[in-house]
Amino acid sequence: MQRQALTRRKGAAGAASDKAGGAAEGGAAAGGDEPDLFDDEVEGESKHQRLTLMEEVLLLGMKDREGYLSFWNDCISSGLRGCMLIELGLRSKVELEDTGMRKRSLGSRKVVANPSEKAERPCGDVLLDEALKHIKSTAPEGVQDWIELLSGETWNPLNLRFQLRNVRERLAKNLVEKGVLTTEKQNFLLFDMTTHPVTDTAVKDRVVKKVQDTVLSKWQNEPNRIDKRSLALIYMAHASDVLENAFAPLSDDDYELAMKRVRDLLDVDPDVECTKPQSNDVLWSVVSAFLK
Repeated sequence: MQRQALTRRKGAAGAASDKAGGAAEGGAAAGGDEPDLFDDEVEGESKHQRLTLMEEVLLLGMKDREGYLSFWNDCISSGLRGCMLIELGLRSKVELEDTGMRKRSLGSRKVVANPSEKAERPCGDVLLDEALKHIKSTAPEGVQDWIELLSGETWNPLNLRFQLRNVRERLAKNLVEKGVLTTEKQNFLLFDMTTHPVTDTAVKDRVVKKVQDTVLSKWQNEPNRIDKRSLALIYMAHASDVLENAFAPLSDDDYELAMKRVRDLLDVDPDVECTKPQSNDVLWSVVSAFLK
């Protein structure tokens, strides 16, 4: 996957849902166990509003009043699948296979389900539970392989069963249920399209501020000292070509500084970073796949 170029003041226009067909699944994960919840409390954010990494990236790309993503954004589909793997990794649902004494690159290590009892509990998010079910149901694959499989990018028709369908629309519906977006119909001359304008701008403003603060007021020179969720958001917003939207309101000086620090993050070696204290192997493996 090629590293996407960062450009100045690119607009955030939109696209509707993934092209892949299939009915959307709704509601919480089934089962008697209590669903997994975020362990960290976020100031000013209720559990009802707490967003997954996928939802944050989608929200950054969503145009507030129009309620759709850029028609020209061909990166966000794979970016959202990368977000799912990172989310599962941060929740300790999946990990990379243990290499023992051998030193192997991130790209050569397979994704495996965490065997712990906590990892067996549902995530409380249908897309995450569906992705985790696929990972558990087949032979181990690498991160890049899973991004392609979950995106439906395969020449083997037998692997199409791993494709997650209607991901953008399903994420938008999650945000509607959380009161962040609403649902409308817009006429585009030749067709009608379901759109999801932002209704709770405070939630989106928090996501934008988190991105800005990570590379400005809360900047750390060492990536392993940056909050993992904030670090993942920077990388995956860039991989999904929506990072520019968070920087558009900045002054010219802050914009240039933010872009310089993003470039610094893009220049790190994930294989080195994953060996540092408190790192997350799945996060760095996904970053490595997108920085190739």
